Amino acid sequence: MAGAGVRQLRELLRSWDFRQLYATRLISATADGIFQAALASYVLFNPEKATTPAETASALAALLLPYSLVGPFVGVCLDRWSRQRVLVISNLVKVALVLGVAGLVAARSEGAAFYIAAVTALGVNRLFLSALSAGLPRIVSDDDLVTANALSTTSGSIATIVGAGIGGLIRLVMNGASTGAVTTMVVVTAGVYAASAAVAARMPRTLLGPDDEELASAVAISAWRATAQVAGDLRRAAGHVLHHRRAADALFAISAHRFLYGIATLTIVLLERNYFTANLSSGLAGLGAVVGASGVGILVAAIITPGLTRRLGKRAWITWLLLAAAVSIAAFGLPFQRALLVVGAFVLGVSAQGVKISVDTTVQEEVADAFRGRVFAVYDMLFNVTYVLAAAVTATVLPASGKSYVVMTLLAVGYLAAAVVFAAVSSRHRDHPATGLPPGVAPDRSPRQPASVIETPNSSSRGANRP
Repeated sequence: MAGAGVRQLRELLRSWDFRQLYATRLISATADGIFQAALASYVLFNPEKATTPAETASALAALLLPYSLVGPFVGVCLDRWSRQRVLVISNLVKVALVLGVAGLVAARSEGAAFYIAAVTALGVNRLFLSALSAGLPRIVSDDDLVTANALSTTSGSIATIVGAGIGGLIRLVMNGASTGAVTTMVVVTAGVYAASAAVAARMPRTLLGPDDEELASAVAISAWRATAQVAGDLRRAAGHVLHHRRAADALFAISAHRFLYGIATLTIVLLERNYFTANLSSGLAGLGAVVGASGVGILVAAIITPGLTRRLGKRAWITWLLLAAAVSIAAFGLPFQRALLVVGAFVLGVSAQGVKISVDTTVQEEVADAFRGRVFAVYDMLFNVTYVLAAAVTATVLPASGKSYVVMTLLAVGYLAAAVVFAAVSSRHRDHPATGLPPGVAPDRSPRQPASVIETPNSSSRGANRP
């Protein structure tokens, strides 16, 4: 099993197309980490202001809700524009926006202009990430898709953690959360985004799709009209998913997980900010330890998920991961001890990344290419709305210290319930361990769509996938 995974990795890394997309993701993810470290220093761990549950939840909402607003329009763009051009242009737009944030930080601005600039940069980043996900199946064969997702998304998450470490190092060298330190972090972020744009520019315009036939069909409708039809696009994308039950069940699993993960995130931030220590530098270091442990868990998930999904099937693996999260919260969260919390973060990292890899792959396999951009936009919307909703709900009951036995117990029970419900609803079409399909059903490389769903001529094809 391990040997097969290594062979797949070698095949993937031999592909110039995959290496370019992979490098684009890693460089941009590193910039994301530096930028997030800067925002955390400036907003959450600023010695000049206290941090309450409501303020923390508001910061998360301000930075993540725009993803939900941008998400529906992202799908229209990704099904109408060259995804390679989206990667280049979105990175360049982020460079401009991030430099604007740097200027506002230097001016000590904490008002609406700062949040608008930061939020817009993060919103554009959602377009970039959706283009990566929608384009990946165009350069990777179906047989290698789980491994490609494991490598790409996990390496991207680790690169974000490395970027956060770089941001923390800049903060340390420049003596804490000073304006100069945060400004430097943000300027470095802009330079790294520019490097990602340069790598993406080396890929051919048509490499990541959509096909010429799909583009011709799309451009027949004006961009204004297409934008006005976003609600209809979302309805059709939802209908497409509902006719592909594995994809629908997978989206339920990731939504439940993200809601619970949002509760855990807010709790951990407040524990490190207000409960475990009164020293902000120590609190930020503690949060860094939690993030680092989660990063190790992400790496472990990337290593074990491809083999275990081949052996168990994605359905069973998602169920086990949700159960592991429930046990982790009960065993390592409820004692409210800093060292145990780090161990729990490792298990949550394995669970979170393993679920995401499995869900990403399921959606990519089940959804036709013509709908993939819009479906991933809906996916991203669910991914962020559930996370922010969890933070908002938790902020109403969580004390400023972050310590609540009731909330932590409900979190463990929630993961357990998610595992039970997912196992029940997905049992209607049990995965075959080797193919992810029901026993006796051969893989269908051109999934047929229901007659009620209108598609472009080549919408049932995944495009020119390259081994």
